[in-house]
Amino acid sequence: MPIFGVTPRKEAELRARMAACGLREEDLDESFIRGGGPGGQKVNRSATCVYLRHRPSGLEVKTHQTRSQGLNRFHARRRLCELLEARKLGKDSPEARRHEKIRKQKQRRKRRSGQAAKK
Repeated sequence: MPIFGVTPRKEAELRARMAACGLREEDLDESFIRGGGPGGQKVNRSATCVYLRHRPSGLEVKTHQTRSQGLNRFHARRRLCELLEARKLGKDSPEARRHEKIRKQKQRRKRRSGQAAKK
């Protein structure tokens, strides 16, 4: 069982989400790569970038959001769950709903600004 460095509540939520998606630790190939970007010499020396591959679906995720390997492992698994949900649920996935909500907000703002410009 991997250690992620997050609160037990967040870890439990991730485990539940992975179970709901049918994502098992045994099906994952995990490797670590040296990251880049800001962080100085520490980033250049340590392998904190996480590469996950889900064997049954063939989905791959590469994550380097933080300088912590444990947090990157957490983020990679969460992203893999998002991708599996999007593939499985399509327009009903949480990510698709969020994108649709943002699209509607932008439309609303555009209409409002268009009306304000006419006055």
